[in-house]
Amino acid sequence: MKAIKKSVLLLLLGFSGLVSAQTYFPGKDTPWEQKEPAEMAIDAGALEKAVSFAENNEYSGSRDLRMAILKGFEREPYHEILGPTKKRGGPTGMILKDGYLVRQWGDTGRVDMTFSVTKSFLSTVAGLAVDHGLIKQTSDKVSAYIWDGTFEGSHNAKVQWSHLLQQNSDWSGQLWGLYDWADRPPREGGIDEWKNRALNPPGTVMEYNDVRVNVLAYALTHTWRKPLPTVLKEKIMDPIGASTTWRWFGYDHAWTEIDGYKMKSVTGGGHSGAGIFINTEDMARFGLLFMNNGVWEEQRLISTDWIQEALTPSAPEHNYGYMWWLNSKGDRHWDELPEHIFYAAGFGGNFIVIDQERNLVVVTRWLEPSKIEEFMQLVYASFD
Repeated sequence: MKAIKKSVLLLLLGFSGLVSAQTYFPGKDTPWEQKEPAEMAIDAGALEKAVSFAENNEYSGSRDLRMAILKGFEREPYHEILGPTKKRGGPTGMILKDGYLVRQWGDTGRVDMTFSVTKSFLSTVAGLAVDHGLIKQTSDKVSAYIWDGTFEGSHNAKVQWSHLLQQNSDWSGQLWGLYDWADRPPREGGIDEWKNRALNPPGTVMEYNDVRVNVLAYALTHTWRKPLPTVLKEKIMDPIGASTTWRWFGYDHAWTEIDGYKMKSVTGGGHSGAGIFINTEDMARFGLLFMNNGVWEEQRLISTDWIQEALTPSAPEHNYGYMWWLNSKGDRHWDELPEHIFYAAGFGGNFIVIDQERNLVVVTRWLEPSKIEEFMQLVYASFD
């Protein structure tokens, strides 16, 4: 068993605010150590109600995710599948307390699409660029780093890294043949109105938009000068003992050249295909890293400064940081649940929920998205 006393680690690494407890870190290619709920002061019966709820409230979209994607985004003009997709499995999940597995359900080793959960991985790659000095600060204008025309013009030249990370840049243009205005367009108006709309000053209006997220991935690829899956593998996934089964795809035609090498520019989601394909156990490892404030065993992989910045609410959307959703007071607040919770969320009901104070990580997949709040309420009821 690999475990460390977090109380000692807190003193050594100089961060606070987490519960003093033993944190278990699963080894690579070894079974996850399991604890009975009673050992972790969890009501087993109440926890079973939460798991049954997840199993009985499967995402209502097709298991053929190609069909689910086309149906889910049929309002978008010109929408099409541009990257890999994969038929999904059934409801799956894991609940970790102090790193130990207290409950799992479904096929946790199955690799599935994870859609916008990919954004939280992308945000982490940006954080690594800051930690390694490739980006001086997120308030820098991206045009100071990427000068190929992607950030030209009076509007796009004002876009900062932080604006892309908070999805409030209102970057305007097209990437890989996709236009920003055609991604999740307004309910009102039509193509002419969408194309000729007035642009919002960067940093003032949050708009969930995969074209702009993919612009961030493109800019980070050129900043790192290497494919982002390679960065993620070397800096995060290998050190946390992730499997070799996860993949991070881009669109079939999304190639760029850097230093004479042809590289794929990956996506930050999957609503035109692509994104991260991953199993539940690797998602849980990633969540455990953030639960432990960027430290895996004795090794710091992500700085505390970055995690604090990434979890700071943005001005126009109090429930959103750097591609992490926050349970702060706002439109997306989960009632009766702690405000310090943060989570990654993706199409079809993919979630990584993290509570640093309770040392809790919850991964649930293919849960009807509207049921996540009720599911988490049931999980927390097992601690009362």
